[in-house]
Amino acid sequence: RAAYIVLGVTVEGYKEILSITVGANETSKFWLGMLNDLKNRGVQDVLFFCVDGLPGFKDAIQAVFPQAQIQRCVIHMLRNSFKYVNYNDLKKFSADFKAVYNAPNESAALSELETIKEKWGKKYPYAISNWENNWEDVSSFFQFSGDIRRIMYTTNIIEGLNRQYRKVTKTKSVFPSDTALEKMLFLASRNVTKKWTQRYRNWDQVLNQLIILYDERLTAYL
Repeated sequence: RAAYIVLGVTVEGYKEILSITVGANETSKFWLGMLNDLKNRGVQDVLFFCVDGLPGFKDAIQAVFPQAQIQRCVIHMLRNSFKYVNYNDLKKFSADFKAVYNAPNESAALSELETIKEKWGKKYPYAISNWENNWEDVSSFFQFSGDIRRIMYTTNIIEGLNRQYRKVTKTKSVFPSDTALEKMLFLASRNVTKKWTQRYRNWDQVLNQLIILYDERLTAYL
């Protein structure tokens, strides 16, 4: 069974696990139900979502939180591209791609992507077209400062959380029901979140930048 985790960042700068959903198929109907559940439980607005390319997720987000920006996770984008790169070239390819996602703005990122396409495009066409085809959902990333970008593309927190979940579930081979699994994950979540006592670094600066970008959508909750 799969467990789908929604991790959010509050306006105060703290991480929070918003939902754990076990089972179901990854369809737009499933994502719609999950997002409506968040909204019904009190999530009034989301400035931006950082997601991977799961089918139907974008449509569901636009239906429930139409003002939200959608950002494809840069780490997932890189991993999807790396699948098509020979191991011997991976280190050089990865180093070259840093110029794209570290670019100061979108136009510079597009220029760097074109440079990489000239160098690697013939050998690894899909590794490049993966970014070109999804650029609309990547480009919003470049309007933000480094502090905000780090929150958006760092997967350490999510992967660390998943490691804790795997640690408590791998010792039990069978669960009598989805509810039993949800309860175990919930208890593991409580132990993890006890350590989440610090805000994101430079949150005051981050918040000021977000206020300029989102104005009343954000200040209404401060």
